[in-house]
Amino acid sequence: MIYQESETAELKSKVTDDIKKEIIAFANSEGGIIYIGVNDDGSVCGISDTDGTALQISNMIRDNIKPDLSLFVHYETISTDGKEILKVTVQRGTERPYYLSGKGLRPAGVYIRQGFSAAPASDFAIRQMIKETDGDSFEEMRSLNQELSFQSAEREFELRKVSFGEVQKKTLGVIGQDGLYTNLALLLSDQCPHTIKAAVFEGENQDCFKNRKELTGSLFEQMNDAYTFIDFYNENKASFDKLYRIDHKSYPDTAVRETLLNCLVHREYGINSSTLISIYSNRIEFTSIGGLLTGITMRDIMMGISACRNPKLAHIFYRLSLIEVYGTGIQKITGAYRDYPVKPAIETSDNVFKVTLPNINKVPAQLIREEKGFSNNEDTSEKIINYLRENGSISRRDVEHLLNTSQASGARLLKHMVSSGALEQYGSARATRYRLNQKNYR
Repeated sequence: MIYQESETAELKSKVTDDIKKEIIAFANSEGGIIYIGVNDDGSVCGISDTDGTALQISNMIRDNIKPDLSLFVHYETISTDGKEILKVTVQRGTERPYYLSGKGLRPAGVYIRQGFSAAPASDFAIRQMIKETDGDSFEEMRSLNQELSFQSAEREFELRKVSFGEVQKKTLGVIGQDGLYTNLALLLSDQCPHTIKAAVFEGENQDCFKNRKELTGSLFEQMNDAYTFIDFYNENKASFDKLYRIDHKSYPDTAVRETLLNCLVHREYGINSSTLISIYSNRIEFTSIGGLLTGITMRDIMMGISACRNPKLAHIFYRLSLIEVYGTGIQKITGAYRDYPVKPAIETSDNVFKVTLPNINKVPAQLIREEKGFSNNEDTSEKIINYLRENGSISRRDVEHLLNTSQASGARLLKHMVSSGALEQYGSARATRYRLNQKNYR
């Protein structure tokens, strides 16, 4: 038999430490055979103890290669020219990528067969092997980085009085069935590679920066830092109701909180791009990677349908009482603006989800006139009075249709007409209605 190296054959005169790389390369590629006892030129030198050599290689595989590759390696003694050589057959493994346990899931530890030799795999090739083995779910795939720490996560779990030991990490999906950290672990770890870029602009466009910051670390650390950053610019504005002072934040806390959590939980982490938070004088824009999931429409989302891209991450945030599970986030965001003339805007594309929260203390002039001008607008009040003379009573919804105005505007106008003595209120809750004050209108 003539021995020569090829894409599926490797020649070794004896066992060396490098044989581990060759075995990994074959297991990560299309398989192959290593002949031990054959020189590089194809001449047979033989080995004295094939059984001992097979045991030596078996121990090297068991102690140095992850995941366990033993079932995919077979040994056979061959006699050639009166000399014995060891034929080591390596099959393509089913749990790729295989790697040197001391190097981890990175090019220094993962090898593929390239031509006639083993070569370090690229990050892209490693990710592709993980995807083929683990499936398309990003959070369930094995993390390329296995040197992870969880100081921020541990603080958050402790604060919420939720356990975060080894058992819980396996139950939550932080550690996979193979005992390795998943991408979910990577997101929660202090080494999380994904970031939030926050910026503050002068005015209503991006012509002039006031401040910018990149938030890094665990998603929990980014969550807390982002909220603190926004809150610093969430100014209070005072108004007065007779002798009582009322403070209004520029952005309702509930809307900020729910939008921020939505960006963290629902973004597409398989794409390497930062979440953006842009603060202008009249609005905040939250832009995250990841459009709507296939089959889900914006109308579905607005109606409270819950479709989660990262269910394990969402479950952890739910366990920590940060979110609810029934898709109430968007409804809470819009509900926080129920009593204001400006409303949040939600935009989506194939790859982007964007939420814009308007500054309620920077209401456009025409909306201010609508909100405040009704109380001094005789024509508007007269329309309601004429309606009541014909129909006897009116509801807030009737006012909205009659004047083609918002819910908040209609409610404020009715409140003003009651306080001025023009109307009387009766009933409660949804049955609340209004009629002319008979002391002033006979």
